[in-house]
Amino acid sequence: MPTPPSFCQYARAHLLGAQVHRLTQTPDDRIVWFELKKGERIFLLVVALIGRSANIFVLDDRTTVLRALKPSQQPVGQPFTLAPCPWNADMPQESLTRDHTAEGIDFPVSERIEASYSTSELNESIKVQRQQQIAHVRKHVKKLQRRVTKLTQDFEKVDAYREYGRYGELLKNHVSALGRGLKHITVVDYFDENLPELTLPLNPEKDGPGNLKDYFTKHGKFTGAQKNLVPRLEQAKAELTKFQQELQALETGKVADLQSIDKVSARSNPQAPLHEPKPSKPKRQPAVPYRQFTSQEGHTILVGKTAKDNDAVTFKVSKPDDLWLHARGTPGSHVVITLEKKQQVPPEALKDAATLALFYSDLRKSGKGEVIYTLRKNVRKPKGAKPGSVTVTQEKSLWVFVDQARLDRLKESG
Repeated sequence: MPTPPSFCQYARAHLLGAQVHRLTQTPDDRIVWFELKKGERIFLLVVALIGRSANIFVLDDRTTVLRALKPSQQPVGQPFTLAPCPWNADMPQESLTRDHTAEGIDFPVSERIEASYSTSELNESIKVQRQQQIAHVRKHVKKLQRRVTKLTQDFEKVDAYREYGRYGELLKNHVSALGRGLKHITVVDYFDENLPELTLPLNPEKDGPGNLKDYFTKHGKFTGAQKNLVPRLEQAKAELTKFQQELQALETGKVADLQSIDKVSARSNPQAPLHEPKPSKPKRQPAVPYRQFTSQEGHTILVGKTAKDNDAVTFKVSKPDDLWLHARGTPGSHVVITLEKKQQVPPEALKDAATLALFYSDLRKSGKGEVIYTLRKNVRKPKGAKPGSVTVTQEKSLWVFVDQARLDRLKESG
């Protein structure tokens, strides 16, 4: 094993176990003085960080050089002349020199040094973590900004179809007169009390029914966006505002403590470590027993999914004055149009619901069949009957052909 340098051997023999009694720095110079006490003897440890001449010296209490880390112009046994001793020269001293014995601290200087470094390390740790969280939150803000932009653009595209349902109703009265090759038609807007004329654009490659289908299909896209896209856009905007506020709080230092930083990080970065347990995941909500569609006039249509779901839709979800439909003489879904008491069903809503009743039955492949309908209060469940089996009174019926345009519009609303 190699022999330690003589300076290390001297320091180990004379300074090991010594207490730091006080310390200070020579003003305007990179020289630090440590006063060490071991038993009754006083040593001065001088750390001189002065360029190429940097060195460490051990002095006695009269500033005589006892040892140096490397050879220098300060010979052993001679007075130290590199800088005057601060305590002899009555120079300003670090506040560490005050007496702590009354406070019951055995090693006051060591206690203060440890406290100072602990605080410094903690502050640096918080600073580093804050920068990491700023990066995480800023990344999440940019992601939300892209989402808001995309959803806004999607809604702007379908918002142009806002009035297409009304235009389709106006076009109905002229379908038979429309042939291929027409680029537009002028109609009277009887929805406006002033009865103005409107010029509606047409696709010259399609006939009247084809253009009518286009209008209602595009209006279905708008109503679907109102139901599904708009809530997503509003939610994205709310999240963006929240994270922008949190980013500003982080950047301005208003989120000062480590725990607060972790809470911000947890929302923007699910993989970030937490100082508190993660909340338990919410329980999954049970699935509803029906598919939901919207008629051309805005009526809600419910369609049972299974035999048990049919019972739930008919006897638990619907009200006595709702309209109930079913394909005659074949297994299929129970269909309900939700209505207010004594409210009449528009013909188109009835056709929409009947189309769904036929489509979600064993008559789907044939594309045509008879559908019965009555008020839900006229539907009864026989005792001991299988799921989905009911008896019906006071029913009426209509013959239905599956119109693909109508079906597509309903699917888009679902």
